[in-house]
Amino acid sequence: MTQGRQSGDKTARRSPQGKAGKKNAGSPGPEPVLTTGAGGEKAGKKDQPVTLVIPEPPQDDPAQKSTPGRPFWSGTITIGLVNVPVRLHTMVRDQSISFRLLHREDGQPLRYDRVCTKDGRVIPWAETVKGYEVQKGKYVVFEPGELKAVMPESDRKIRIEKFVYYLSLDPTYFETPYILVPDRSEEAYSLLVTALQELGRAAVGTITLRTKEYPVVVHVYQGGLVLTTLRHADEVASLRSFEQLTGLPAPKDTELALAKRIINELSGDFSLADYPDRYQDAVMKLVKMKMAGEKIVTVEPPHPEQAKELMQALQETIATLARK
Repeated sequence: MTQGRQSGDKTARRSPQGKAGKKNAGSPGPEPVLTTGAGGEKAGKKDQPVTLVIPEPPQDDPAQKSTPGRPFWSGTITIGLVNVPVRLHTMVRDQSISFRLLHREDGQPLRYDRVCTKDGRVIPWAETVKGYEVQKGKYVVFEPGELKAVMPESDRKIRIEKFVYYLSLDPTYFETPYILVPDRSEEAYSLLVTALQELGRAAVGTITLRTKEYPVVVHVYQGGLVLTTLRHADEVASLRSFEQLTGLPAPKDTELALAKRIINELSGDFSLADYPDRYQDAVMKLVKMKMAGEKIVTVEPPHPEQAKELMQALQETIATLARK
Protein backbone atom coordinates (compact mmCIF):
# COMPACT_ATOMS: atom_id res chain seq x y z
CA MET A 1 0.00 0.00 0.00
CA THR A 2 1.11 3.56 -0.58
CA GLN A 3 0.32 6.60 1.50
CA GLY A 4 -0.71 10.06 0.42
CA ARG A 5 -3.19 12.74 1.21
CA GLN A 6 -5.51 12.00 -1.66
CA SER A 7 -5.68 10.00 -4.84
CA GLY A 8 -4.12 11.49 -7.93
CA ASP A 9 -6.37 9.47 -10.23
CA LYS A 10 -9.89 8.84 -9.02
CA THR A 11 -11.87 7.14 -11.72
CA ALA A 12 -15.38 8.57 -11.79
CA ARG A 13 -18.34 6.32 -12.44
CA ARG A 14 -19.68 7.08 -15.87
CA SER A 15 -22.61 5.85 -17.87
CA PRO A 16 -21.60 3.61 -20.76
CA GLN A 17 -22.51 6.40 -23.10
CA GLY A 18 -19.55 8.49 -21.95
CA LYS A 19 -17.96 11.04 -24.21
CA ALA A 20 -18.35 8.86 -27.26
CA GLY A 21 -22.08 8.84 -26.73
CA LYS A 22 -22.22 12.63 -26.96
CA LYS A 23 -20.43 12.57 -30.29
CA ASN A 24 -22.84 10.04 -31.72
CA ALA A 25 -26.01 11.56 -30.35
CA GLY A 26 -27.77 12.57 -33.52
CA SER A 27 -27.14 15.71 -35.52
CA PRO A 28 -25.21 18.12 -33.31
CA GLY A 29 -26.09 21.78 -33.34
CA PRO A 30 -23.66 24.50 -34.39
CA GLU A 31 -20.69 24.88 -32.08
CA PRO A 32 -19.26 28.27 -31.08
CA VAL A 33 -15.95 29.07 -32.78
CA LEU A 34 -13.27 30.99 -30.88
CA THR A 35 -11.04 32.92 -33.26
CA THR A 36 -7.93 34.94 -32.47
CA GLY A 37 -5.64 37.24 -34.33
CA ALA A 38 -3.02 34.52 -34.80
CA GLY A 39 -2.89 30.74 -34.62
CA GLY A 40 -0.94 28.26 -32.52
CA GLU A 41 0.62 29.03 -29.16
CA LYS A 42 0.90 32.74 -29.93
CA ALA A 43 -2.89 33.08 -30.12
CA GLY A 44 -3.13 33.75 -26.39
CA LYS A 45 -1.15 37.01 -26.39
CA LYS A 46 -2.77 39.84 -24.51
CA ASP A 47 -2.87 42.34 -27.39
CA GLN A 48 -4.63 40.04 -29.84
CA PRO A 49 -8.42 40.26 -30.25
CA VAL A 50 -10.54 37.28 -29.26
CA THR A 51 -13.89 36.84 -30.99
CA LEU A 52 -16.61 34.33 -30.17
CA VAL A 53 -18.60 33.41 -33.27
CA ILE A 54 -21.85 31.48 -32.76
CA PRO A 55 -23.41 30.22 -36.01
CA GLU A 56 -27.15 30.60 -36.33
CA PRO A 57 -28.91 27.42 -35.19
CA PRO A 58 -31.03 25.59 -37.77
CA GLN A 59 -34.79 26.00 -37.78
CA ASP A 60 -36.59 23.84 -35.26
CA ASP A 61 -37.25 20.54 -36.94
CA PRO A 62 -38.31 17.73 -34.60
CA ALA A 63 -37.47 15.12 -37.22
CA GLN A 64 -33.95 16.49 -37.61
CA LYS A 65 -33.40 16.68 -33.86
CA SER A 66 -34.24 13.01 -33.48
CA THR A 67 -31.96 11.84 -36.30
CA PRO A 68 -29.79 9.08 -34.81
CA GLY A 69 -26.04 8.99 -35.16
CA ARG A 70 -23.91 6.01 -35.99
CA PRO A 71 -24.33 2.86 -33.89
CA PHE A 72 -21.61 2.44 -31.26
CA TRP A 73 -22.32 -1.24 -30.53
CA SER A 74 -23.60 -4.21 -32.51
CA GLY A 75 -24.45 -7.69 -31.33
CA THR A 76 -27.43 -9.94 -30.66
CA ILE A 77 -30.34 -10.18 -28.28
CA THR A 78 -30.02 -13.76 -27.05
CA ILE A 79 -33.13 -15.55 -25.75
CA GLY A 80 -32.31 -19.21 -25.28
CA LEU A 81 -31.39 -20.40 -28.77
CA VAL A 82 -33.03 -17.39 -30.45
CA ASN A 83 -30.69 -14.62 -31.61
CA VAL A 84 -31.87 -11.22 -32.87
CA PRO A 85 -29.01 -9.18 -34.40
CA VAL A 86 -29.28 -5.53 -33.36
CA ARG A 87 -27.34 -2.28 -33.33
CA LEU A 88 -27.23 0.13 -30.38
CA HIS A 89 -27.63 3.89 -30.81
CA THR A 90 -27.47 6.65 -28.23
CA MET A 91 -30.89 8.00 -27.32
CA VAL A 92 -30.33 10.96 -25.00
CA ARG A 93 -28.16 14.02 -25.47
CA ASP A 94 -26.77 16.32 -22.81
CA GLN A 95 -27.84 19.81 -23.89
CA SER A 96 -26.68 21.58 -20.74
CA ILE A 97 -24.48 24.67 -20.93
CA SER A 98 -20.77 23.89 -20.67
CA PHE A 99 -18.18 26.48 -19.63
CA ARG A 100 -14.40 26.52 -19.95
CA LEU A 101 -12.24 27.99 -17.19
CA LEU A 102 -10.17 30.80 -18.75
CA HIS A 103 -7.26 33.02 -17.76
CA ARG A 104 -8.85 36.41 -17.16
CA GLU A 105 -5.81 38.30 -18.48
CA ASP A 106 -5.66 36.78 -21.99
CA GLY A 107 -8.96 34.87 -22.30
CA GLN A 108 -7.29 31.53 -23.00
CA PRO A 109 -8.33 28.11 -21.56
CA LEU A 110 -6.55 26.68 -18.56
CA ARG A 111 -4.97 23.22 -18.63
CA TYR A 112 -5.08 20.71 -15.79
CA ASP A 113 -1.90 18.80 -15.03
CA ARG A 114 -1.27 15.71 -12.93
CA VAL A 115 0.33 17.30 -9.87
CA CYS A 116 1.64 15.06 -7.09
CA THR A 117 0.12 16.11 -3.76
CA LYS A 118 3.34 15.23 -1.91
CA ASP A 119 6.09 17.01 -3.82
CA GLY A 120 4.08 19.31 -6.13
CA ARG A 121 5.69 17.95 -9.32
CA VAL A 122 3.79 17.46 -12.59
CA ILE A 123 3.79 13.69 -13.23
CA PRO A 124 3.90 12.30 -16.81
CA TRP A 125 1.36 9.63 -17.77
CA ALA A 126 4.09 6.97 -17.91
CA GLU A 127 4.67 7.35 -14.16
CA THR A 128 1.01 7.06 -13.10
CA VAL A 129 -0.82 4.04 -11.71
CA LYS A 130 -4.38 3.48 -10.50
CA GLY A 131 -5.04 3.13 -6.81
CA TYR A 132 -8.02 2.27 -4.62
CA GLU A 133 -8.31 4.05 -1.27
CA VAL A 134 -8.77 1.48 1.49
CA GLN A 135 -8.17 3.88 4.39
CA LYS A 136 -7.74 7.62 4.71
CA GLY A 137 -4.59 8.35 2.71
CA LYS A 138 -3.76 4.67 2.06
CA TYR A 139 -4.12 3.07 -1.35
CA VAL A 140 -3.86 -0.34 -2.95
CA VAL A 141 -1.97 0.07 -6.23
CA PHE A 142 -3.03 -1.83 -9.35
CA GLU A 143 -1.02 -2.54 -12.47
CA PRO A 144 -2.90 -2.26 -15.81
CA GLY A 145 -2.69 -5.99 -16.45
CA GLU A 146 -4.24 -6.82 -13.08
CA LEU A 147 -7.36 -4.76 -13.76
CA LYS A 148 -7.61 -5.98 -17.34
CA ALA A 149 -7.66 -9.59 -16.13
CA VAL A 150 -10.84 -9.06 -14.09
CA MET A 151 -12.71 -6.90 -16.59
CA PRO A 152 -15.91 -8.54 -17.90
CA GLU A 153 -15.46 -9.94 -21.37
CA SER A 154 -17.67 -8.40 -24.03
CA ASP A 155 -19.21 -11.17 -26.11
CA ARG A 156 -21.49 -8.85 -28.11
CA LYS A 157 -24.62 -10.34 -26.57
CA ILE A 158 -27.60 -8.98 -24.68
CA ARG A 159 -28.35 -12.02 -22.57
CA ILE A 160 -32.07 -12.15 -21.71
CA GLU A 161 -32.74 -14.09 -18.53
CA LYS A 162 -36.41 -13.43 -17.81
CA PHE A 163 -39.49 -11.45 -18.81
CA VAL A 164 -41.37 -9.20 -16.39
CA TYR A 165 -44.30 -6.81 -16.52
CA TYR A 166 -42.84 -3.48 -17.55
CA LEU A 167 -45.01 -1.51 -15.13
CA SER A 168 -43.65 -3.60 -12.23
CA LEU A 169 -40.15 -2.15 -12.72
CA ASP A 170 -38.99 0.59 -10.36
CA PRO A 171 -37.91 3.59 -12.51
CA THR A 172 -35.57 4.70 -9.72
CA TYR A 173 -33.10 2.11 -11.00
CA PHE A 174 -33.28 3.26 -14.64
CA GLU A 175 -30.02 4.80 -15.80
CA THR A 176 -29.39 5.41 -19.53
CA PRO A 177 -31.68 4.48 -22.44
CA TYR A 178 -30.38 3.38 -25.84
CA ILE A 179 -32.19 2.69 -29.11
CA LEU A 180 -32.06 -0.86 -30.46
CA VAL A 181 -32.53 -1.20 -34.21
CA PRO A 182 -32.57 -4.41 -36.29
CA ASP A 183 -29.33 -5.40 -37.99
CA ARG A 184 -30.72 -7.18 -41.06
CA SER A 185 -33.11 -8.97 -38.68
CA GLU A 186 -36.36 -7.11 -39.32
CA GLU A 187 -38.57 -10.21 -39.14
CA ALA A 188 -37.22 -11.46 -35.79
CA TYR A 189 -37.07 -7.91 -34.42
CA SER A 190 -40.70 -7.27 -35.36
CA LEU A 191 -41.75 -10.55 -33.77
CA LEU A 192 -40.10 -9.59 -30.47
CA VAL A 193 -41.64 -6.10 -30.51
CA THR A 194 -45.13 -7.45 -31.16
CA ALA A 195 -44.90 -10.21 -28.56
CA LEU A 196 -43.64 -7.88 -25.83
CA GLN A 197 -46.24 -5.23 -26.66
CA GLU A 198 -49.20 -7.59 -26.67
CA LEU A 199 -48.14 -9.22 -23.39
CA GLY A 200 -47.14 -5.95 -21.70
CA ARG A 201 -43.80 -7.48 -20.80
CA ALA A 202 -40.17 -6.37 -20.87
CA ALA A 203 -37.01 -8.45 -21.15
CA VAL A 204 -34.44 -8.33 -18.33
CA GLY A 205 -30.82 -9.40 -18.74
CA THR A 206 -27.24 -8.15 -18.95
CA ILE A 207 -24.90 -6.45 -21.40
CA THR A 208 -21.20 -5.62 -21.27
CA LEU A 209 -20.34 -2.15 -22.55
CA ARG A 210 -16.68 -1.28 -22.67
CA THR A 211 -15.36 -2.33 -19.24
CA LYS A 212 -18.52 -2.84 -17.21
CA GLU A 213 -21.39 -5.30 -17.11
CA TYR A 214 -24.83 -3.74 -16.68
CA PRO A 215 -28.21 -5.17 -15.81
CA VAL A 216 -30.60 -4.01 -18.52
CA VAL A 217 -34.26 -3.95 -19.45
CA VAL A 218 -35.39 -4.16 -23.08
CA HIS A 219 -38.86 -2.76 -23.66
CA VAL A 220 -41.12 -1.46 -26.41
CA TYR A 221 -41.21 2.30 -27.02
CA GLN A 222 -42.80 4.11 -29.99
CA GLY A 223 -42.97 0.94 -32.03
CA GLY A 224 -39.36 -0.11 -31.47
CA LEU A 225 -37.09 -1.51 -28.78
CA VAL A 226 -35.24 0.49 -26.16
CA LEU A 227 -32.48 -0.92 -23.98
CA THR A 228 -32.10 0.85 -20.62
CA THR A 229 -29.15 0.17 -18.36
CA LEU A 230 -30.07 -0.26 -14.71
CA ARG A 231 -28.27 0.83 -11.57
CA HIS A 232 -27.12 -1.93 -9.26
CA ALA A 233 -29.03 -2.45 -6.03
CA ASP A 234 -26.26 -1.00 -3.84
CA GLU A 235 -26.17 2.23 -5.88
CA VAL A 236 -29.61 3.43 -4.75
CA ALA A 237 -30.23 4.55 -1.17
CA SER A 238 -33.26 3.13 0.60
CA LEU A 239 -35.75 5.58 2.09
CA ARG A 240 -36.10 3.24 5.04
CA SER A 241 -32.64 4.33 6.17
CA PHE A 242 -33.89 7.85 6.98
CA GLU A 243 -35.15 8.20 10.55
CA GLN A 244 -37.19 11.27 9.61
CA LEU A 245 -39.48 9.08 7.48
CA THR A 246 -40.36 6.65 10.25
CA GLY A 247 -43.45 7.39 12.32
CA LEU A 248 -44.77 10.25 10.20
CA PRO A 249 -47.87 11.84 11.79
CA ALA A 250 -51.26 11.20 10.19
CA PRO A 251 -52.58 14.34 8.44
CA LYS A 252 -55.65 16.14 9.72
CA ASP A 253 -58.84 15.47 7.76
CA THR A 254 -59.39 19.14 6.88
CA GLU A 255 -55.82 19.58 5.63
CA LEU A 256 -55.98 16.33 3.67
CA ALA A 257 -59.22 17.41 1.97
CA LEU A 258 -57.66 20.73 0.91
CA ALA A 259 -54.49 18.98 -0.31
CA LYS A 260 -56.52 16.58 -2.46
CA ARG A 261 -58.52 19.51 -3.86
CA ILE A 262 -55.32 21.31 -4.86
CA ILE A 263 -53.98 18.16 -6.51
CA ASN A 264 -57.22 17.69 -8.46
CA GLU A 265 -57.23 21.35 -9.54
CA LEU A 266 -53.66 21.08 -10.84
CA SER A 267 -54.05 17.68 -12.50
CA GLY A 268 -53.59 17.46 -16.26
CA ASP A 269 -51.59 15.99 -19.12
CA PHE A 270 -47.81 16.09 -18.95
CA SER A 271 -45.50 17.33 -21.70
CA LEU A 272 -41.79 18.05 -21.34
CA ALA A 273 -42.26 20.85 -23.89
CA ASP A 274 -43.90 22.80 -21.06
CA TYR A 275 -40.59 22.82 -19.17
CA PRO A 276 -37.90 24.51 -21.28
CA ASP A 277 -34.36 24.98 -20.00
CA ARG A 278 -34.72 28.58 -18.87
CA TYR A 279 -31.16 28.77 -17.55
CA GLN A 280 -29.71 27.75 -20.92
CA ASP A 281 -31.93 30.25 -22.72
CA ALA A 282 -30.85 33.00 -20.32
CA VAL A 283 -27.14 32.17 -20.73
CA MET A 284 -27.38 32.20 -24.53
CA LYS A 285 -29.16 35.56 -24.32
CA LEU A 286 -26.26 36.88 -22.23
CA VAL A 287 -23.77 35.53 -24.81
CA LYS A 288 -25.52 37.42 -27.61
CA MET A 289 -25.66 40.59 -25.51
CA LYS A 290 -21.92 40.38 -24.79
CA MET A 291 -21.16 39.77 -28.46
CA ALA A 292 -23.18 42.89 -29.31
CA GLY A 293 -21.24 44.92 -26.72
CA GLU A 294 -24.27 45.52 -24.54
CA LYS A 295 -23.88 46.24 -20.85
CA ILE A 296 -25.07 43.50 -18.50
CA VAL A 297 -27.05 44.76 -15.51
CA THR A 298 -27.52 42.27 -12.68
CA VAL A 299 -30.55 42.42 -10.42
CA GLU A 300 -30.69 40.87 -6.96
CA PRO A 301 -33.28 38.06 -6.85
CA PRO A 302 -36.19 38.68 -4.47
CA HIS A 303 -35.93 37.18 -1.02
CA PRO A 304 -38.08 34.07 -0.55
CA GLU A 305 -41.25 34.54 1.44
CA GLN A 306 -41.38 33.19 4.94
CA ALA A 307 -43.09 29.83 5.25
CA LYS A 308 -46.75 30.14 6.13
CA GLU A 309 -48.67 28.02 8.59
CA LEU A 310 -49.84 24.88 6.77
CA MET A 311 -53.58 25.50 6.89
CA GLN A 312 -53.15 29.14 5.83
CA ALA A 313 -50.94 28.10 2.91
CA LEU A 314 -53.50 25.52 1.77
CA GLN A 315 -56.38 27.98 1.94
CA GLU A 316 -54.48 30.72 0.08
CA THR A 317 -53.48 28.23 -2.64
CA ILE A 318 -57.13 27.23 -3.10
CA ALA A 319 -58.09 30.92 -3.34
CA THR A 320 -55.36 31.55 -5.93
CA LEU A 321 -56.51 28.63 -8.06
CA ALA A 322 -60.12 29.83 -7.88
CA ARG A 323 -59.12 33.19 -9.39
CA LYS A 324 -57.53 31.58 -12.45
